[in-house]
Amino acid sequence: MFLRKASTEKTDVELLLLYQTSKDLEWLSTLFLRYAPLIYGVCLKYLKDREESKDAVMQIHEKLIESLLQHKVLNFRSWVYVNARNHCLMQLRSRKGKMTEEISPFLMENGLEQHPEGEIEVEQSLEKLEKCIETLVDVQQQCVRLFYLKEKCYKDIADETGFDLVKVKSYIQNGKRNLKICMEVNG
Repeated sequence: MFLRKASTEKTDVELLLLYQTSKDLEWLSTLFLRYAPLIYGVCLKYLKDREESKDAVMQIHEKLIESLLQHKVLNFRSWVYVNARNHCLMQLRSRKGKMTEEISPFLMENGLEQHPEGEIEVEQSLEKLEKCIETLVDVQQQCVRLFYLKEKCYKDIADETGFDLVKVKSYIQNGKRNLKICMEVNG
């Protein structure tokens, strides 16, 4: 308790220096906890999911253990903000790649991805698809996201949502039809 009280009176620079010289994680944790709400806010802004943002905060903390020993940081608040933003952007990029792999069969199955010259325009199709998903009725939107983006089976979706299995199939089928119509109209 004495250590905690003393460490809360220290500046960011002092805590950072103490961590870098001693490699004692308590100094880093004290410093990190000061900015955890900021980091969580950044993650939530980019990732738009509470649980994923909490996970990202923990991942960022773990990365800092090594990176703060390698870099000279003069303004921790700015530095950790930029690191949190970059971490989230990298997650979004990898998610977009994964999303492209997951959504491509749906797009190709419905002939929505082919460019006149035969090139695949995944980026535009994904943006259009996301806008169209948002136009679906909530239950269709929820089931379509779980089925196509989270790759869950009908039974898992029924268990997670509480919807009857027949309703889940119907929501996905109708959602898929509505998506196709929306994408053709907005094409």
